[in-house]
Amino acid sequence: MRKKLEAVIFFGMRSLAATLVLLLILFSGCRGDVEAHLSEEIEVSPPGTIKDYKGFYLLNEGNMGSNKATLDYYNFATGTYTKNIYAERNPHVPKELGDVGNDLGIYGSRLYAVINVSNKIEVMDIETVKRIGQIDIPNCRFIKFHGGYAYVTSYAGPVVIDPDYTQIGYVAKIDTATLKMVNRCLVGFQPDELEIVDGKIYVANSGGYMGADNTEGYERTVSVIDIASFKEEKRIDVAYNLERIKADSRGDLWVSSRGDYKNLPSRLFFLDRKLQKVTDTIPIAASNYWIDDDILYVYGSEFSSVTREWTNSYSMVDTRTRKVSVRKIITDGTDKEIEKPYGIMVDPETKDVYITDAGNYVTPGALHCYDKKGKRKWSVVTGNIPGHFALLPVYE
Repeated sequence: MRKKLEAVIFFGMRSLAATLVLLLILFSGCRGDVEAHLSEEIEVSPPGTIKDYKGFYLLNEGNMGSNKATLDYYNFATGTYTKNIYAERNPHVPKELGDVGNDLGIYGSRLYAVINVSNKIEVMDIETVKRIGQIDIPNCRFIKFHGGYAYVTSYAGPVVIDPDYTQIGYVAKIDTATLKMVNRCLVGFQPDELEIVDGKIYVANSGGYMGADNTEGYERTVSVIDIASFKEEKRIDVAYNLERIKADSRGDLWVSSRGDYKNLPSRLFFLDRKLQKVTDTIPIAASNYWIDDDILYVYGSEFSSVTREWTNSYSMVDTRTRKVSVRKIITDGTDKEIEKPYGIMVDPETKDVYITDAGNYVTPGALHCYDKKGKRKWSVVTGNIPGHFALLPVYE
């Protein structure tokens, strides 16, 4: 939520025209007073071969309050990028995806989009993107799947910055067959990303609403939930204002702290799963990251309320040695063209690296593709605030 709240400081052919007007009228009749936008397909690269994955979906958050969350798709086989596919394939859904897309996941034959401010999870068919239904979760944040259930973090209360906020967060357990919440487990204040390893759910608690004016207001723990009992077993102390948590190939966990934007910088932490404690701190800013094989690809976009400036960085961390192995993911100098890195993904087959740029948060963003040597291959304009990827697997 911090990034969305910060975003507010940024801020001749008659027949063809008649056709476009008619289309808008028809669509507006389906969607009420919300303007509809047709999808657009763009060739961005030569056709390629596919093995385990057909392509990927990209969820664009849309600036908070604008109701502009959209969904794009990149096809590996054809090299085409299609913008705003949800709106076209679901013309009768009011307000389209909704307000602020916060996470995206695939489970079985379904695609799940977590729409934060709209207090829902939109459930779609994985191939057609046609709407199957929705799950109502207040102030929902991130989603993971296990054993026929979806687990979703929720801030529980309204979207508001309040140092006296008293609504504790929870993890919702949702039956993916019925799309109904069957249980919930209380955790810390404002829980963000979660990870599932060996029958445990690890939750990064942030306390983001409570620490805006006071560092002590932030949470600094990872909650550990036993899946079988769905009870919180313990909390592991890490650092203030946690956000991301991901497991590597050995089941150990990588946790990021956003710091306090003043004296405590953003950092990346290694949480040993067996010891159940942090054993290493990697001294780099970590806004978001993707783990592929034994490499953690990370970017940092760090804001200082002291200098009032942003600093962007891109690194690779070896998850075996827990050391920074490369200080530059992008090697051709085009990183200087990225205003606000906001999402990252690595193709597990080609090792291409995809990085999104939210720009000024108000106008459309961009997606950049880099080869494994860090050279930019192509770029494309996306929806507003592109941030969340989901690889589409090939099904037999």
